[in-house]
Amino acid sequence: MEFEEAVKKMIEFVGEDPNREGLVKTPHRVKKAYEFMFGGYKLDAKEILESALFTSSNDEMVLIKDIEFYSTCEHHLLPIIGRAHVAYIPDGKVVGLSKIPRVVDVFARRMQIQEQLTEQIADAIMNTIHPKGVAVVIQARHMCMEMRGVEKINSTTTSSALRGLFKKDQRTRTEFFSLINSPSGDRY
Repeated sequence: MEFEEAVKKMIEFVGEDPNREGLVKTPHRVKKAYEFMFGGYKLDAKEILESALFTSSNDEMVLIKDIEFYSTCEHHLLPIIGRAHVAYIPDGKVVGLSKIPRVVDVFARRMQIQEQLTEQIADAIMNTIHPKGVAVVIQARHMCMEMRGVEKINSTTTSSALRGLFKKDQRTRTEFFSLINSPSGDRY
């Protein structure tokens, strides 16, 4: 109930009547939305990755591209909307493909800055499945830049985190960036 009271005060602060028909249930709706949007605090990336680790002789790059996500800017509590591209090079183990987008969501569904989000995804994969390398690139729009402040609509921020072979080997890095920058065309 304390959360809902705080939302009521916010509604009053901006000059609205929290008892107006359209706003009466808003504090409860905001509470439910926050529970979902910040559900990443209750999830463990390591546990998710370990739940689907499989022995494999594959030692070539595995890339999951265009993982859509949303997050929340920790400075203004406004949305960050973007895509993550995540690759790793197995070293005896592969992880179930759905686990990579789940790991993106674990960290995205927290109050966040993009740079930290990028690092957290890369480190979770590197430290849990111990691949030969991990690469994460995130491209995102920040509503704190678009809705307020400099008000630059459609500007995109790109951040990257490279580990292992992706950092050490120029050819591996070039292959990764070439793949994420190629048009998807027909998806299948």
